[in-house]
Amino acid sequence: MKLSVVIVNYNVKHYLEQCLCSVYRAIDNLSAEVLVVDNASADGSEAYITERFPRVTYIYNKENVGFARANNQAIRQAKGEYVLLLNPDTLLPEDTLENALLFMDAHPRAGAAGVKMLTDDGKFLPESKRGYPTLAATFGKLSGLGKLFPHSKSLGGYYCNALDMDAIHRVEVLAGAFMLLRASALDKSGLLDEDFFMYGEDIDLSCRIEEAGYENYYLPYPILHYKGESTSKDTYRYVRVFCEAMDIFFRKHGERYGVVGRGLVRAGIHLQMYIRLSLLFLQRTFGFSGKEAKRSFRKGQGLPRFLVFGEEATIHSLRSLFKRNGLTGKHHFVVSNETSSVDGHGGTFIYLKDFTHVVYDCRAFSFSTIIRLLSRHRKTGLHLGVYNPESRVLVTPEKCYL
Repeated sequence: MKLSVVIVNYNVKHYLEQCLCSVYRAIDNLSAEVLVVDNASADGSEAYITERFPRVTYIYNKENVGFARANNQAIRQAKGEYVLLLNPDTLLPEDTLENALLFMDAHPRAGAAGVKMLTDDGKFLPESKRGYPTLAATFGKLSGLGKLFPHSKSLGGYYCNALDMDAIHRVEVLAGAFMLLRASALDKSGLLDEDFFMYGEDIDLSCRIEEAGYENYYLPYPILHYKGESTSKDTYRYVRVFCEAMDIFFRKHGERYGVVGRGLVRAGIHLQMYIRLSLLFLQRTFGFSGKEAKRSFRKGQGLPRFLVFGEEATIHSLRSLFKRNGLTGKHHFVVSNETSSVDGHGGTFIYLKDFTHVVYDCRAFSFSTIIRLLSRHRKTGLHLGVYNPESRVLVTPEKCYL
C-alpha cells in the first residue's frame, strides 16, 4: 500500500466530512487507506461519518487522549509506505497528494514533507514552513519583532520568511496539519511524543526526523486550512496547553540553547502565557469576544452575505437553506460550473465588497479549481464557503449550515 491517511477528529463532523470528500478524490488513483481516530466526540461523528464513508477505518476513543497519542494509535495500524497526518479542517486539491508522493519517491532522503497551506480567504499561512525555534527566532515570535522584520533570518526565522513560498525548500520544522511522513523514517525517529497532549509535537517530530538522518521539505502545493476550526483558540485552556507544550519542547531540546538561553526562552514562554491569559480575562470581563469580535462575519456587518456559484439544483437548495437558517442578507446566485465560469468570482461584474463569502458547489467545481480561484482572488477579502449537494451542508469558516 502506498499511503495511509490519518485524521484525528474532535466534534467537527461536517469539517471532517468535507475533508474526507477531498481526500477520497485525491487518492482515487492511489493505493491508499484512511484512518480516523475520534477523541470522544459528542456530536455523533462516528455514526455520521461511517454511514457516509464505509471505507474509513474509524477508531473511537472513550476519552480525549490528545493529538499525539491518537495519531500514534492509527500509525501503528497503518500499512502504507507513507503516512499522512492531516487535520480535519483541511481541504485538498485532487492532485496535491500525487504530486507530494512523486517528490518523496524521487528524494529518498526526504523523511517528511509539508505543503503550502492557505487560509479560508486564500492567504498564505506562515506555519507552512518553519525554522527551528532558535533563541533569536523564538524571541522574534514572542516579542512580535519577527512581524516587524519578516525577512530577518534571525528574528523572522521562526516562519522562514526569507524563503519563497512558491518554491521547494528544505526546512527544519513542518506543521502537523499536513505532514507527509516516510514510514521507514518514522521507524527510526519514533512516533509522536505522547507527553505533548496538543501542540508542539510536530516541532519535536520534525527535529527527530532530522536527527535520524532524514530531511524535511516544504512543497509549494496548495491546500486549504481553516486553521483551528477543530480547536477554539480563544480559551484559557488553549493558552495553557499551548504554552505547556512549548515548555515541554524546550525542556526536551534545551541543550541546543545552553543553560542561560534555555532559561530565557522558558521565561519568555511563561511571560507570554500570563499576558495572553490576562488579555482573555479582560476580553471576557469587558464583553470583547476575541476571534468572534474580529470576525463578526469579518466585516462587522451582521449577517453573512453569500455570492454563490453552482448548479441550478444547488442554488435552489441554498435558497431554502438560507431561509431555514434566517440568513436574510443580500445574496447573489450565479448558475455555473468550472467550464462556464473559468475565473469564478474574479470574472464577474458584481461589486464584490457587497459580500462576505464566496460559495462554491463542490459538484460543479473541483477542489483544485476552488482553491486556485480562492488564492488567485485573495485580495477580494472574501471567505470561502463550500456546499456539498449530496449532504446538503454548507461549510464556512464560522460554522456549518444544514
